[in-house]
Amino acid sequence: MYASWLDPVMVAVTLRNTWFPFYIVLLGWLGFQYQKRAVGMVLTLILTVVLSDQLASSVLKPLTLRLRPCHEPSLQPLIHPVLECGGAYGFASSHAANTFALAMVLWLLIGKQFPVVKWLFVWAGVISYSRIYVGAHYPLDVLTGAGIGVLMAFLCTSLYRRITERYFPVSE
Repeated sequence: MYASWLDPVMVAVTLRNTWFPFYIVLLGWLGFQYQKRAVGMVLTLILTVVLSDQLASSVLKPLTLRLRPCHEPSLQPLIHPVLECGGAYGFASSHAANTFALAMVLWLLIGKQFPVVKWLFVWAGVISYSRIYVGAHYPLDVLTGAGIGVLMAFLCTSLYRRITERYFPVSE
């Protein structure tokens, strides 16, 4: 289901370049807010997103070989294409994996101090939904991608905490 007025909104939301200013502001804010600690936090964010992205794109997509809805011939009459389709395979969504990874890492690291971070899950959900809207993914692709992002966030923040506790203990 689509609405023509929503097409340009979903295209803007789904394009990665749309979010670069947000990422720059976020990194600048983390640096300002946490100074030296920001380095480890940013490295944790990067590691989480890289692992999420690679698990979705380099492992699952070639392993499952499931065509994106926009590449599935039997679905063409049902799809409302608003973008070029992209790569042939869509399981699992890298957009969902990466955005949920970012949201969860920030929630785990600074969510208690800054509860507003919880809104990043809405942001990740909107981006993930945009992938279904533009015909690039099935809902299960997006749910799996979100799960990958959340799982990688737990793993990477756990690693971050172990490293900081062991090598950079907080002096009392």
